[in-house]
Amino acid sequence: MKTPVQKPSVVFGDHVQRSSSVYVSEVDANFRVPIQDMEDATPAMRKLIRTIAQSLVDDPESVQVDVVEGQQTTVLELKVAKEDLGKVIGKQGRTAQAIRTLLGAVSNKAKKRAVLEIVE
Repeated sequence: MKTPVQKPSVVFGDHVQRSSSVYVSEVDANFRVPIQDMEDATPAMRKLIRTIAQSLVDDPESVQVDVVEGQQTTVLELKVAKEDLGKVIGKQGRTAQAIRTLLGAVSNKAKKRAVLEIVE
C-alpha cells in the first residue's frame, strides 16, 4: 500500500531542492548528493543514477553503474536485469531521457560533461 510521504531533499553543492508531498511506496527522505569540488562529481553522479534506477526496477540488486572516464567526457554505463530494461527506458524513451536530463543538470553544476548509456 502506498502512503503519502515528503519527497526527499536533494542537495547538489549549496543548492537544496525541496518538493511537496507525493505518494510513493519507499523513499529515503535523507538522500543527499553533496558536490564540494570537481573530484566528488563522478561518485555523486554514479550514486544518483544508481538510486534512480533502483527505484524503477523490480530487481534493485542487479543495478550496476560503471564509469568510463575519458579526456573530455565521463560515460556512465547503466546495467539492469533484462526484464527491467523496459522500465528504465520507458515509453518512447521518456524515462531514459528524464534520467539523462537529471544527469546533465548535475554534470553541468560540476562543470563536467557526462553521458548515460543504458547497456543490456
